[in-house]
Amino acid sequence: MSAPDSPAPDSAWDDASVERSIASAEAAIAAAQSTAELKAVRLAHDGPKSALALANRAVGGLAPQLRRAAGARVGAARHRVATALAERQDQLQAVELTAQLAAERVDVTLPVDLAPPGQPHPISALMEQLGDVFVAMGWEIAEGPELEAAWMNFDALNMGPHHPARATSDTLFVDPVEHNLVMRTHTSPVQIRTMLSRPLPIYIVCPGQVYRADEFDATHVPVFHQIEGLVVDRGITLGHLKGALDHLARAMFGQVRTRIRPSYFPFTEPSAEIDLECFVCHGASVDQPDAPCRTCSSEGWIEWGGCGVVNPRVLAACGVDAEVYSGFAFGMGVERTLMFRNAAADMRDMVEGDIRFSRALKGGAR
Repeated sequence: MSAPDSPAPDSAWDDASVERSIASAEAAIAAAQSTAELKAVRLAHDGPKSALALANRAVGGLAPQLRRAAGARVGAARHRVATALAERQDQLQAVELTAQLAAERVDVTLPVDLAPPGQPHPISALMEQLGDVFVAMGWEIAEGPELEAAWMNFDALNMGPHHPARATSDTLFVDPVEHNLVMRTHTSPVQIRTMLSRPLPIYIVCPGQVYRADEFDATHVPVFHQIEGLVVDRGITLGHLKGALDHLARAMFGQVRTRIRPSYFPFTEPSAEIDLECFVCHGASVDQPDAPCRTCSSEGWIEWGGCGVVNPRVLAACGVDAEVYSGFAFGMGVERTLMFRNAAADMRDMVEGDIRFSRALKGGAR
């Protein structure tokens, strides 16, 4: 029987047990594939409840003559395990850092959008396109104030004091009303200002924002946009007007037929409405109750705007000799043109400010 102070062969701090603990720890360390796995290995083989930690505590209970050698043996084993853990920690951290850098790699040579891209509003884009059509013909773009004198907005256009359009139910007057200032109801005052200030001949288009006391619904808004054209020169006829409108219609809608039909406006004589051939049914739904067209109500034509030969009274109000000069004028709504080109159903979408609407219409493109 061995002496009480002699170590048993299977003691936790004898050579064989210590070597088994080291081998088990080194195998587990080598098998760890991440720092998280290595953390679990560290706890199992170098933590307070690991075999080597328990052996280290058992050394204190040995006889003095055995304690020194056993302590040195267990201490050396723990140092080997700690060193192996540190080396594997460095290896795994390097691998994980390389993988993280690869995943987060940024190509600094690529362009970067610091803000979401915007989009021109379809109304603004279409007004530019409309203006470009006439600039290419040699016409000029004319602009004027939106707060306008009533004389410019009505009287000079042969719309007398009792004309229905001058009622407050139709026109937005600016207080005090007796000052006769209005938010312009059309861009026609720009034509008056042009005739009063420029030498003849005149070839202009007047795009701009106008104001009416209208309801806010799918087909009406109180603030909308128009484009009007004016030509004053010698020998101008209704045929010149039809040619200009046909050219504009083809530029906006492609190969589409137009027609003018008699109408009445106080500032033109004769006056007409310009219609576009329905771009959905092309007239095929007329007198065909089994195949109706909602776009043109099966009439085959869609009203686009008004036009006519400039009334001699308007020319006279601007100091133009109506015996020598004649002219034509036309006007149409920009929103209405945009709705025709893009099949937009609700005019309110144009004023909501939703960038998705602008992007969908791509600046008024067909």
